Amino acid sequence: MKRYGSVIGVNEEKKAEYIRLHAAVWPEILATITACNIRNYSIFLKEPENILFSYFEYVGDDFEGDMAKMAADPKTQEWWDVCKPCQRPFETRAEGEWWADIREVFHHD
Repeated sequence: MKRYGSVIGVNEEKKAEYIRLHAAVWPEILATITACNIRNYSIFLKEPENILFSYFEYVGDDFEGDMAKMAADPKTQEWWDVCKPCQRPFETRAEGEWWADIREVFHHD
């Protein structure tokens, strides 16, 4: 199992919509997340800065393959199309990232 964290901004004018969307995530999206070996997935909101922090645990053995599978899913693409306008990526994110990956510097079980 590997832990992943990432961050992105949320647009003030779209924040309520983003929260509403995530209060009732489409069942197909949840099924795809599970099928792609993601567990313990959470998104946190830091206000008033409007920063989203995502955390999940990956339990598979082909992360790139599972992420490609997720990205190819038509329902996931539709979900991303409604969520992305709410988000404000960081200018400092790495090339190819939407959510900026962050490095784990401490963990304790």
